[in-house]
Amino acid sequence: MTAGRRTVEIAIGILPIALLIALWHALAASGATPAAILPPPAAVFARLLQQFGNAQYWDNVAITLFRLFSGFSIAVVIGVSLGLAATGSRLIESLVRPLVRVLAPLPKVALYPAMILILGFDHASKITLVAADAVFPILLATYQGTMAVEPKLVWSARAAGTSQRMALFKVVLMAAMPSVLTGCRIGLIISCIVVFLAEMITSTEGLGYLLVRAGRNFETVDMFVPLISISILGLTLNAAFNMLRGYLLRGFPEEH
Repeated sequence: MTAGRRTVEIAIGILPIALLIALWHALAASGATPAAILPPPAAVFARLLQQFGNAQYWDNVAITLFRLFSGFSIAVVIGVSLGLAATGSRLIESLVRPLVRVLAPLPKVALYPAMILILGFDHASKITLVAADAVFPILLATYQGTMAVEPKLVWSARAAGTSQRMALFKVVLMAAMPSVLTGCRIGLIISCIVVFLAEMITSTEGLGYLLVRAGRNFETVDMFVPLISISILGLTLNAAFNMLRGYLLRGFPEEH
């Protein structure tokens, strides 16, 4: 990809965000909505910059990141393992398929009260909710990607003396890596959303908690700060994951 094309893509990506902020500013400046409900973007970003120097703010960001990455990591391990195992075993496939059909469409947040009763109000319930939501796109992407791998690749590896289990890891999983990483990217985005939601429902720390606390105190400027923070966090994680994906898939035709 040329530098000029990359610059154009970045500009196109920034344009909708700039238009949204401009619309936000226009609504606030026109007086169509009271400042107590919709504060001007300048006040929100000024407050955000102020929070960057607040150690307590960074403590809450760190807690959100810990929950996010813990749940996402669990989802990656379970999703990739089950997807690969279902490809290599008809028995596991027959066990996993009905579970996916039943549980994948289910809103996992509906199970959150039960998770709280079992795991408590601290990290465990929130990490579990993140993992439960993120695991299915990773599992499905892994399964579909591994099932689409050309059988001749496996036959060649088996003929060279590779065991069936090692062929799954060394041949099938590697060949399906673009699909697996796409599922992981979707799972990462879902994790950002779910951890914020879980902290809004029940928490005494984290970015979601900061939003709820500000809302209860009618501090609308402080309400927008966690929203902007989680948006920036999502954009940063997505960009970092795309860089990692490009590095891992540098030998694949689609990356050229």
